[in-house]
Amino acid sequence: MSGRPHLPPFDGAAEWLNSEPLGPADLRGRVVLVNFWTLTCINWLRQEPYVRAWSQAYRDDGLVVVGVHTPEFSFEREVDWVRRAVAARSIDYPVAVDNDYAIWSAFDNHYWPALYFVDTDGVIRDDHFGEGRYEQSERVLQQLLGIEREPVPVEGLGPEAAADWDNLRTPETYLGFSRGEHFASPNGAVLDERRAYELPESLSLNQWALAGEWTIGAENVVVDRAGGSIAFRFHARDAHLVLSPGAGESIPFRVSLDGEVPGPSHGVDVDEDGNGVLLDGRLYQLVRQDGAVRERTLEITFGEPGAEAYAFTFG
Repeated sequence: MSGRPHLPPFDGAAEWLNSEPLGPADLRGRVVLVNFWTLTCINWLRQEPYVRAWSQAYRDDGLVVVGVHTPEFSFEREVDWVRRAVAARSIDYPVAVDNDYAIWSAFDNHYWPALYFVDTDGVIRDDHFGEGRYEQSERVLQQLLGIEREPVPVEGLGPEAAADWDNLRTPETYLGFSRGEHFASPNGAVLDERRAYELPESLSLNQWALAGEWTIGAENVVVDRAGGSIAFRFHARDAHLVLSPGAGESIPFRVSLDGEVPGPSHGVDVDEDGNGVLLDGRLYQLVRQDGAVRERTLEITFGEPGAEAYAFTFG
């Protein structure tokens, strides 16, 4: 950043988790790492084990990590979902719930995840957007803290594991009509109206389609009758889907790969027979291909109406 801006106030947070509200005056004299995130973001999930490890490793040296949760999808404004995400990821550092984008705007931030490195005088000395650059980021923290050590060992598990970039050939794909693309059900999409959809005879790589009764909204697709399914033709080791139960409390689903049970290629949120349960609004890992990565067709079928699907991401 040019001009060496100072840490802006964290005004406007809907709530603080793990802490009383903090501001620049409270943090003066400490090195601060500000981490913008949203709970469904696969890029943040893969970055988070590093941020968590730095928080724990350098806390006694004067580092304070402040998470800022700014929602991408409307359901992420539910503080309970944020609280569950914080618990699931074992996040014990302060988190500001930035539902109205007040802190996001104060930083003039544009990305999830984003890191801002602040020195003991409250000056933002560095920033980084997206995944990666972990060793360099840790060195920046050490320089600001005035220490020098070997980097902290980090290994992400489940959805936190690093992507298999060499085999990743399918992009993040949104399902709602405001950003949706590559939709392949015959006769196209009807917006904000319940209707029956069918799968095409075949899907090309990176295409998706609906079967059964669905309503396609601005940011999601909602299944209106039990048995509705989404099919996606992808090439990646991992396949994830951002889901919310909507008004429901528990919605069973089943995942197949090329029409068969996933077996050892199941994701952490699915068993070998392809069974899973939608309980929380979050990202669900449906597939982690076992062995050689190749092009596959994923299909997820919901046992109850009400499930909301937002975006597929891959790794």
